[in-house]
Amino acid sequence: MRPKGSFSSIKWKIFGAFAVFAAVMLILLWFFQVVFLESFYKATKISEIQSQAHELCQNIGQPGFSARLKSAAQERQICVIVSDSAGNRLYSEHAVQECAIHRLGPWALATIYMVAEQNDGSYFERFRWEQGGAGSLELGASETGKKDTPESIVYAETVQTSQGRIMILMNSMITPVGSTVETLRLQLISVTGIMLLLAVLLAWFLSRKISRPIIGISKTAQEMASGDYSVEFDGSGYKEAFELSETLNETVQELSKVDRLQKDLIANVSHDLRTPLTLIEGYAEVMRDIPGENTPENVQIIIDETTRLSSLVNDLLDISRLQSGTLKLEKEVFSITGAVREILGRYTKLTDYSITFHAEEEIFVCADKLKISQVIYNLVNNALTYTGEDKRVMLEQETDEGKVRISVTDTGEGIPQDKLLDIWERYYKVDKAHKRAQVGTGLGLSIVKTILDMHGGAYGVESQEGVGSTFWFELDITDPPSSS
Repeated sequence: MRPKGSFSSIKWKIFGAFAVFAAVMLILLWFFQVVFLESFYKATKISEIQSQAHELCQNIGQPGFSARLKSAAQERQICVIVSDSAGNRLYSEHAVQECAIHRLGPWALATIYMVAEQNDGSYFERFRWEQGGAGSLELGASETGKKDTPESIVYAETVQTSQGRIMILMNSMITPVGSTVETLRLQLISVTGIMLLLAVLLAWFLSRKISRPIIGISKTAQEMASGDYSVEFDGSGYKEAFELSETLNETVQELSKVDRLQKDLIANVSHDLRTPLTLIEGYAEVMRDIPGENTPENVQIIIDETTRLSSLVNDLLDISRLQSGTLKLEKEVFSITGAVREILGRYTKLTDYSITFHAEEEIFVCADKLKISQVIYNLVNNALTYTGEDKRVMLEQETDEGKVRISVTDTGEGIPQDKLLDIWERYYKVDKAHKRAQVGTGLGLSIVKTILDMHGGAYGVESQEGVGSTFWFELDITDPPSSS
């Protein structure tokens, strides 16, 4: 198990995540605005001059080409020369001071044309040209000159026209961005400081706001873990925390209910165990110590109390095995009508209660016969325990839409409406008073519920105080087994 101290607080994790995010964004801003600014600027200028050359090549010979050429040169600050293969100028636009290509003569233009043709129709050169300097463009002179002088870009592209093959030669200047970068660097220092301060404040605020409901829920959960089921979780703040708190509040209610039922179990079972054990011990001592008390009546009392103990232990074992899933269903086709009659036949021999069963036809179901018989036994026992002074219990079989319903009705005091859901819980008794006339552990209806849930059958209870109660369950009807 991981030690508690090795976990970090959610507040600090959120704070750290926001802080790292802010730091990463600032680092990216520094890189793109300072470190890579010049590279991006040069790449943009190169892409611009190449795209302009492609566009002009597509429009050579079209009406208005001269106006288009002049507009592109003025808007983009690009010098343009259109020449033939011999270096003769067809069009020329001058928009850059100290332009490199306008210093070139016909021979130099023809040379550039020849190089472009040898290079699949294009030529590109970057170099630094000192303003006011003399000389001509030398091929292959890239990156010459002083670093603080403007960089010149020369790009040529040849194209086939109706007048023959011609060349478009363009020249643009890349202004040094060192002073711009320095200005941005100074601004970014100020912006970084402000953003770091704001990021820390925002991270602290958001981490506290997000973590506060979780921390509160955690503290309340610790109180609940210590056994205090009166706590209430407060998840105000955001949707997920609210939903979690609502779920935990329902859990607390269920745990409180289980805790209460377990205390009832201890009271019920301790009483139900102590009473027969006391009687067995008492009668056994009387039979041992007093001559003539070894009578069949005393022996029968010991047998009855032993049976009572056995019934209690069996119920406890049954509910434990059923709810743990160790008992599996062994389904078979059998007559549920015959099963009810068989069970009631045994009761008529052992009790003086009036038990009736009404069934118009024999119905077959596919279920675990032993466990369904246990359901019927428990419902009949429950009815016998709580029926009225007339000692009447009525069973009825009804069919509807492919289902058979078995109802067990008593004439007892009935069950309050607010208790109808609780009676299916383990160890629950509507009547908390322990009467010798009432034999029960509070497990019978829970066993019924568990078995019917395993079969997927419906069940319920209808009760009216002072009149009695009717417990029922339903199973799917199946065809009777074929006779061989």
